[in-house]
Amino acid sequence: MLALVFSLHATGFPADPPKSERHVVVVVWDGMRPDFMNEHNTPALWNLAREGVTFQNHHPVYPSATMVNGTALVTGVYPSRNGIIANHVYRSDIDPHHAIDVETPAAVKKGDELSSGKYICVPTIAELVQRAGARTVIATAKTVGLLLDRHPNHGRATKSVTFFAGKSLPAEILPSMTEVFGPFPSSHLEQDAWTRKALTDFLWKDGLPAFSILWLGEPDLTQHETAPGAPEAVAAIKSADENLAAVLTALDQRNARGTTDVFAVSDHGFSTIERSIDLRKILNDAGFTAKTEFVSGPKPGEIMLAGNGGSVLFYVVGHDKILTRRLVEFLQQSDFAGVIFTKDPMQGTFGLAQANMNLSGGKDVPDVVMAFRWNDSKNQFGIPGMIDADWQRAARKGTHATLSPFDMHNIMIAAGPDFRRGETDDLPSGNIDVAPTILQILGIKLPEPMSGRILFEAIANLKTPPAKPETKTIEAANHFPSGTWRQSLRISHVGSTIYLDEGAGAFAPR
Repeated sequence: MLALVFSLHATGFPADPPKSERHVVVVVWDGMRPDFMNEHNTPALWNLAREGVTFQNHHPVYPSATMVNGTALVTGVYPSRNGIIANHVYRSDIDPHHAIDVETPAAVKKGDELSSGKYICVPTIAELVQRAGARTVIATAKTVGLLLDRHPNHGRATKSVTFFAGKSLPAEILPSMTEVFGPFPSSHLEQDAWTRKALTDFLWKDGLPAFSILWLGEPDLTQHETAPGAPEAVAAIKSADENLAAVLTALDQRNARGTTDVFAVSDHGFSTIERSIDLRKILNDAGFTAKTEFVSGPKPGEIMLAGNGGSVLFYVVGHDKILTRRLVEFLQQSDFAGVIFTKDPMQGTFGLAQANMNLSGGKDVPDVVMAFRWNDSKNQFGIPGMIDADWQRAARKGTHATLSPFDMHNIMIAAGPDFRRGETDDLPSGNIDVAPTILQILGIKLPEPMSGRILFEAIANLKTPPAKPETKTIEAANHFPSGTWRQSLRISHVGSTIYLDEGAGAFAPR
């Protein structure tokens, strides 16, 4: 079991108690694409949409990956501000030899020790609700749960709980759960059902918390093993819908639908791998020293690759600008690079700030981030959205984290007493907007401004001036004797909140 070893944030701001008559439940369908929502496959989700607001133009943050978006969803700020910029990163202070999975207990513990409790740099929704004196419950079938609330209760007697992939905080909660439901299962679908039952039948037994999250591992896990549209993946979507239906039934049984706002959201979209790229081999064959492990410690001139499926982070040991430029120019002349971001300005790239990955301080910030190329052709099941991806999964399997529109658009439905009924919201919105909207519903003041916006246009009985979205496309190019590299990034704005719609790049030989 996981011990309670995580240090606490320095807190201190006063918090009003949340509205006692309001509850918020967030159900995350990991990896759910909007085009798979229909009356046949997802009747519970379909009916929920009829009861509330469908956000038609919803976005993850980039990279379109689980840990990044889980953190953005509960903090309301961009990765550059919350500190989680990818699922897999190189942090030499945490592990000098390997890239780390950012959500593992060891990485989180070490990160908090090194940062005086600010591994995640800002408070999460759960922390803010608990500081206001109310209870929260986090129940996730995947390991992401530790990033959503890694130290429940914060010294307060709220009886809050975080459950994640077979572990719990406080640790003493887990034996009581396994006594009722048995051990955490190995099957993906059974893990989702176990986690849902733990939430509705055990963690809600003594009353509905002010804030709950149920994070389902599906359809993400099955789509990775098969592909979007595969029969097994469609079955996983139907299973997720059954779990959503069970949550709604549990609320009905408690006569709580009239006081509960339900968010059904996914963390990112999904694509099919057209080519699996062995980038380490390609770079080493081209004369670079590319590594996925430093056996005897990093040496100047070596490049650590942190693969994230549809994107790769490159860490140049010593930050040699000539080597970094040579790496960028090699990628620009390849047949797999899509969009390239760099820490330092370079011809034909965008800065890390355009991807909201420009961490303050500069330590262990990637020198280069590359999203792989994508196209809109169809896979073996007739589903559009093909990408190149790193070597960790084979061609014809599913993955994500590119700037493809199929990865960068996801679902969100919000229904309940605080939302308009039976409407669609065509304004750009994103996972970044979930936290400020929930805190507005609960009546909890923000300790500091968030990157996301409150989705006022979707809130019932509220007259607000219509927001005016803006869309722009930025471009960059680099000219070589053999041809020209061009890349573009389409960005939507609502006020000061920005959403990345899609990005693409290609080398055109002369």
